[in-house]
Amino acid sequence: MKDIVIATGNQGKINDFKHIFPDHNVIGITALLPDFDVEETGTTFEENAALKAEAASRLLGKTVIADDSGLSVDALDGAPGVYSARYAGPEKDDAANMKLLLKNLQGETERTARFLCVIALSEPGQPTRTFRGEVEGIIAEEERGQHGFGYDPIFYLPDRNKTMAELSSEEKAEISHRRKAIDKLTDYLEGYKS
Repeated sequence: MKDIVIATGNQGKINDFKHIFPDHNVIGITALLPDFDVEETGTTFEENAALKAEAASRLLGKTVIADDSGLSVDALDGAPGVYSARYAGPEKDDAANMKLLLKNLQGETERTARFLCVIALSEPGQPTRTFRGEVEGIIAEEERGQHGFGYDPIFYLPDRNKTMAELSSEEKAEISHRRKAIDKLTDYLEGYKS
């Protein structure tokens, strides 16, 4: 079993990674560095993921992955984007974020959106690489489902007739934006080893 160090303290993200990498010991960065925090000053998901991965890799001297992910809504010109976690304020309150998003979409018929995830891989002495995954959906009129975190209860998947929060952890692990980014990362690592 190989350790996978992830530069996040977000338990929802750690759980997602555990379902995708069941044969590995997935370690959230705060288990190794309790006070780890990096200000996300980037303007893109790629920049923010790289900031976190590089900072953690420098501190630990290990290979680290970090992700930056969020929601992009077409009718809101891509918002909340890189501000997804703090859309309603710095408290990073999921319920408040969803409430504000639904308010901003009131009366809007064009509700297409996508979840995006960029994973950065930082290795000591190597250039940082990034891998992007996306999943298309529609913003529902109201919350549905008890699973997941973030905007999952209002992110509707027409092909499944469910919100992301109505999927089991296993179903989500198969189709999520994070899974798609991880698949690209895995393909890169397998090519790198051969």
